[in-house]
Amino acid sequence: MNPRLPYLREKTAKLTNSPGVYIMRKKDNSIIYIGKAKNLHNRVSSYFRENPDHTPKVSAMVSNVYDYDFIVTDSEFEALLLECSLIKQHKPKYNILLKDDKGYHYIRISNEEFPRITNEKNTKQSGTYLGPYTSGFITKEAVNEANRVFMLPTCKRKFPQDFGKGRPCLNYHIKQCMGVCRGRISADDYRNAIDQAVEFIKNGSAESVERMQAEMERAAEELNFEKAAILRDRITAVKKASEKQKIINSGVDSADVIGIAEFYDGLYISVLMYREDRLFDKAVFDFQMSDKEEDILGQFMLQFYYKKPDIPRNIIVDHIPADSELLVEMLEEQVKRKVKLHVPQKGRQLELLRLAKNNSAEYAALKNSRTGKEVIALEQLGQSLGLSKPPRYIEAYDISNLSSESMVAGMVVFEDGRPLKKAYKRFTVKEQELQNDYGSMREVLKRRLMHIINGEGDEYFTRTPDLILLDGGKGHVNAVAPLISELGLEIPLFGMVKDDRHRTRAIATGGREIQINSLKAVFDLVTRIQDEVHRFSVSFMHSRHKKKTYSSELLTVRGIGEKKAAKLFMKYKTISNLKKASIEELAATAGVSIETAEELWKIISEM
Repeated sequence: MNPRLPYLREKTAKLTNSPGVYIMRKKDNSIIYIGKAKNLHNRVSSYFRENPDHTPKVSAMVSNVYDYDFIVTDSEFEALLLECSLIKQHKPKYNILLKDDKGYHYIRISNEEFPRITNEKNTKQSGTYLGPYTSGFITKEAVNEANRVFMLPTCKRKFPQDFGKGRPCLNYHIKQCMGVCRGRISADDYRNAIDQAVEFIKNGSAESVERMQAEMERAAEELNFEKAAILRDRITAVKKASEKQKIINSGVDSADVIGIAEFYDGLYISVLMYREDRLFDKAVFDFQMSDKEEDILGQFMLQFYYKKPDIPRNIIVDHIPADSELLVEMLEEQVKRKVKLHVPQKGRQLELLRLAKNNSAEYAALKNSRTGKEVIALEQLGQSLGLSKPPRYIEAYDISNLSSESMVAGMVVFEDGRPLKKAYKRFTVKEQELQNDYGSMREVLKRRLMHIINGEGDEYFTRTPDLILLDGGKGHVNAVAPLISELGLEIPLFGMVKDDRHRTRAIATGGREIQINSLKAVFDLVTRIQDEVHRFSVSFMHSRHKKKTYSSELLTVRGIGEKKAAKLFMKYKTISNLKKASIEELAATAGVSIETAEELWKIISEM
């Protein structure tokens, strides 16, 4: 509870209803949050009201507010621009911040008689530079492709100093270098190739092909067939490179594609930048958040595009963010033309959106030592079930029995999409005399959940899961859901439904089924969980049944009752260990005479 709340409420009661920006400060006057408002009084009052319904992040921020400033503007749009500027300047703790400390990459054309095209991390050397680019991968690929297509040298020789010194390298013989080292290519012809390569990097394949086509035709008319042949080969190489680029071809002249993935308490955003119908650059950002923001996309876009000179005509997103009209107005004001936000429903642009999302997921996976498929599966599972965030810690249960004998349950745990075997638990059904799967499931879940209520057990038994899955349909969910409510717990509960061939089909709620067949990553994860919990519970049931069978054989020995048989199994665990025990050890463990132990040994050796 912030002791300054009475003062803050009194101050806010007099606040203007005009649009503007508010600046939250700590006691040391440092800025911790900056926000914009259409109505300053209403927005700022929402932070300090009597019975707030804040997210954990907002609550933490409010608890640290000592005072605040505000700046009145003429319009909400002006407030938006001012907010962006102040966030960039002050980098407040509780705002979503884009880190500008990432290394940038450049494409360098060296300042030499025979220039080279290289990928660089700075601009310290002399030469002409293209960039900066955010992605080192993109710049490296662009340089490699240009050098390969236009057969430019990548060796360490100096030209013209090294003309004729030594034989051409392997690249010349496999037609990946024009062989400048032979000294037969003029500086003008080489410079022409460099200019075409730079144009190819900047503008893509279409314009490069058109210009080289015209140049080739002129060379043929002038009977310069050697030059025409070189240009023909370059055109062919550019077209091949272009066809390869079709793999990620956007189908639009100019577009940014923004993909978002969530994992742990982090949010990962990738921006694939397409220019001239090809992938031009890629940027990836990650944020650590204490809770799920309502409009992280809008906040990200405001900071990412604020005063950015290169804004495309189309921005492809998975949803239209809040305040989209203001956002578009800001973008169009910067570039003095139309900018469109687009949410694709089908076709190539939807594929590009999935590609951007996959890039975000792979980045999240790399940062958290997971695979991209696991990240996507958990995020899509959470979205399919209507959860507020991806379920990091999942418990699954299955009942297994032979008629009314050996009734048991297995609990398996998946953490971050992978089995956590040290958290697995086995349960023996105690209260059900006859086979009753619903009653057994309720009994087992009650015993398990009481460990959370009472705080008893190991670190896994006292941990509250993000999701509980039951191997069964609506009936199992309806049997257990009231129990969770009775205990005052809020744990999402769903069933895993199988088809007639015992394969995963859907996820069940208390009243309907959610189909997951179209979401491959989710389907594969749920199938793995369902197969694993079934395997675990069945193996426990078989081991229990075997012990009961063996125990009944021991009871045929005079002087051996259920308690003494139980002592033997408790110590030796398996039949194999029992067979290794000596007569004296059996007598000592069961507390019987040597004669009785000899009879016991005979029975055990025949098992």
